[in-house]
Amino acid sequence: MTDFLFPKLHKEGYRFLAIGAVITFILLLISNFLGFVSFILTVWVYYFFRDPERFPINDENYLLSPADGIISQIIETNGPSEIGLENKKYTRVSIFMNAFNCHVNRIPSSGKITQIFYKPGKYINASLDKASDENERNYVKMINSNGDELILVQVAGLIARRIVCEIKENDETTQGDRFGMIRFGSRVDLYFENYQLMAQKNQKTIGGETIIARKK
Repeated sequence: MTDFLFPKLHKEGYRFLAIGAVITFILLLISNFLGFVSFILTVWVYYFFRDPERFPINDENYLLSPADGIISQIIETNGPSEIGLENKKYTRVSIFMNAFNCHVNRIPSSGKITQIFYKPGKYINASLDKASDENERNYVKMINSNGDELILVQVAGLIARRIVCEIKENDETTQGDRFGMIRFGSRVDLYFENYQLMAQKNQKTIGGETIIARKK
């Protein structure tokens, strides 16, 4: 119960929480109502930056969800041209994170990070299909323990103004590991091939736990 009410806070959240607490204190000196509103917003900031423990299946024949949220799109498409994969076909699963979801992103399958590429862009609603091609985004390419290529794309949203990536090229990662977060509303795309889809559109996901696909 304690972990549910007071979950672990991601390191990105401490500064925002401190700012919220200071503003709340100042507003309480001016108006109880404004102070109360600020307190509610500060509590929301705390829960936005929550970083709960997750329990992956630890089976490399499965790909796990890289994010909490809802699957907004599943399509067959070419890979991202920004990292030279425009001539390869992949299944792309897009997971939209609203302002109330946990925003910590997780590795779907153990492996090695082979490329990271950041691209500036727009800040349109991350639930829209064109967000994958137009918004600010960060590409993470990896080779998993089965030798398959996976691409994770962190896509900034309407309010988000910073993508946080906590890994670097040549890092070895484990299924379910944290690899970053996106602040205040966003989306994560997962590209894969040689796996059978086990999720469906509009399905809710839990990062590091929900199964997205199984090895063929």
